[in-house]
Amino acid sequence: MTIKRLDTSAPDFWTALEQLLAWEGVSDDQVNATVREILRAVKQRGDAAVIEYTNRFDRMQARSMAELEIPRARLEAALERITPEQRQALELSAARVRAYHEHQKVDSWSYTEADGTLLGQQVTPLDRVGLYVPGGKAAYPSSVLMNAIPAKVAGVQELIMVVPTPDGVVNDLVFAAAVVAGVDRVFAIGGAQAVAALAYGTESVPQVDKIVGPGNIYVATAKGMVFGSVGIDMIAGPSEILIVCDGETNPDWIAMDLFSQAEHDEDAQSILLCPDAAFLDQVQDSIARLLPTMERADIIRNSLYARGALIKVRDLDEAVEVANHIAPEHLELSVAEPQAMAAKIKHAGAIFMGRHTAEAVGDYCAGPNHVLPTSRTARFSSPLGVYDFQKRSSLIMCSPDGASELGKTASILARGEGLTAHARSAEFRIKP
Repeated sequence: MTIKRLDTSAPDFWTALEQLLAWEGVSDDQVNATVREILRAVKQRGDAAVIEYTNRFDRMQARSMAELEIPRARLEAALERITPEQRQALELSAARVRAYHEHQKVDSWSYTEADGTLLGQQVTPLDRVGLYVPGGKAAYPSSVLMNAIPAKVAGVQELIMVVPTPDGVVNDLVFAAAVVAGVDRVFAIGGAQAVAALAYGTESVPQVDKIVGPGNIYVATAKGMVFGSVGIDMIAGPSEILIVCDGETNPDWIAMDLFSQAEHDEDAQSILLCPDAAFLDQVQDSIARLLPTMERADIIRNSLYARGALIKVRDLDEAVEVANHIAPEHLELSVAEPQAMAAKIKHAGAIFMGRHTAEAVGDYCAGPNHVLPTSRTARFSSPLGVYDFQKRSSLIMCSPDGASELGKTASILARGEGLTAHARSAEFRIKP
């Protein structure tokens, strides 16, 4: 296959790049209507509606929510049933993710001014969080670790996981990951009905404060609609990788790194920036040679054809400029001096530095979170972290002298806004 080639020296380059980056992931009217109906039904009828939709969409025959809650013994049995190698990998990954996120914890702080007035910030964890995990044929134990562990590090007391099990098919790795990550309760439900149950609460599913985790278009649409009743992590678009290479890395490595995101789905995006046209040709040859060996060759081919590109830049400085414009989810800097280049990057979800750092290790076991901003939202968003599961409350305690002095200023500003009660409230504390 031939992947799209762009050149920054072309007069229409930026227009072509915008067309390449464009992605319409919005829900259509039918999806919106379906999700609204499900949300309304679950809000009104609770467990009965959740059971009804679960039986319909996941081809289940549940008669009660008790049948859809996975007992703790079943989760622990899954941990014992997986292979020793799988358990070791899960536990090693969990330990690395936990160690990294421990560094993100923020403590409460305060200071006292000269007149005795105390100001500060009190940091507290969310009480209860819901974690959505895709189920059925797709199994993402890594997603369990990446979403659950920072919540637990933050101090979240109860973590409720929902995972669909179409036709009763369960995945032991996902259940085992739930145990390793410290998930408290697991329900075998999915789709918009699971999001609704978490957002509004039912007789069996407790209402949560925030919902995190990936899902299909119905799940993403539901998360968007319940935002406000609960918090959400983000509405994620297709996976992305942008590689900046100086032309000195093995082209097979670069081709496989591009494949690693393209194999997610046809909407995923894989882009390479390089100042060496001959190297771009080598990568093109590697793609053509390696693609037939891939299990998900059709998905990779369609992804690269529709949204992939090999882009020739004038030099590595221009590559940085283009990278900052793209603001990718994953950014690989496969260059001689990756740390120096990373210092120039303003917008990226995660930066993988050096020729030996494959994006794939970040997905599973490096330590940093793999839940990252997509679709250029890295311009204003950050990876999922401990801070997403903590709240900050301002602390203010006026001393008598502080109340008197601050009251004078507050009075002037309040009367300027025509809010007399505000002014008089502050004025009562002013010393005569």
